[in-house]
Amino acid sequence: MLVFTRTKHGANRLTQQLQSNGIRADAIHGNKSQGARVRALSDFKANRITALVATEVAARGLDIKELPHVVNYELPNVPEDYVHRIGRTARAGGTGCAVSLVSPDEAPLLRDIERLLKRSLPVLALPAFAITQQQPSQEHRHSAPHRPSQPRGQQPRQGGRWVGGRSRSVPRGRRPV
Repeated sequence: MLVFTRTKHGANRLTQQLQSNGIRADAIHGNKSQGARVRALSDFKANRITALVATEVAARGLDIKELPHVVNYELPNVPEDYVHRIGRTARAGGTGCAVSLVSPDEAPLLRDIERLLKRSLPVLALPAFAITQQQPSQEHRHSAPHRPSQPRGQQPRQGGRWVGGRSRSVPRGRRPV
């Protein structure tokens, strides 16, 4: 799957979270060298990684045959970029699934996308779930302070939504566990 974030830092952070949960992932964005981007794309096409996390640098011009899933982990600030992102799947008459994970603060971005498309997108409410915090490993305790994804004791935000594409949707899960 190709996963889109808004920022380079966000792409790196999400990639690290996916990797720490056993998912073979790599990031591709403007701060990566050309060699690193080519290697990541090659690894993705050869199925050595299963999730390629990208910023807008990958939204246009990438041609990946048989890309089954595109996930908008964060909605783009520009509605037209949404069309370019989801256009990476279901190319040349193929099938694919595009899913957008939408938080309440992104509702205006979703409305802008729907206005551009001149139609409403299917929306499902996010089920309530508990957020667990992963303890840092010994080696990371000495190199950098642990910053929990959510302050201790705070309840998960209610009212999040998922926006599904062609065939199915997945919950937002901005901080994989």
